[in-house]
Amino acid sequence: MEPNYRRCLSCRCVAPKQKFWRVVRIHPSRQIKLDQGMGRSAYICPQSSCLSAAQKKNRLGRSLGTSVPEEIYQRLWQRLEPSPWSIQRSND
Repeated sequence: MEPNYRRCLSCRCVAPKQKFWRVVRIHPSRQIKLDQGMGRSAYICPQSSCLSAAQKKNRLGRSLGTSVPEEIYQRLWQRLEPSPWSIQRSND
């Protein structure tokens, strides 16, 4: 079976959807969630350049048709930062 391809809303890169973060506007409540739920979805590369451009130019909000809360961007930025445990493990 062929993989499902998606496009990053920031850099326009096409890749299998597992390579992206998924941001969802839940139907009918219009809440914004990460990675789960049914509704309008937008995909973004897990890179700081894509995330900063998406935040600066409101690409997530325009793609989803609603305002994106600041906490969603904060959670995405936290995903980019390596955890102290993973840094410690890589040095072993």
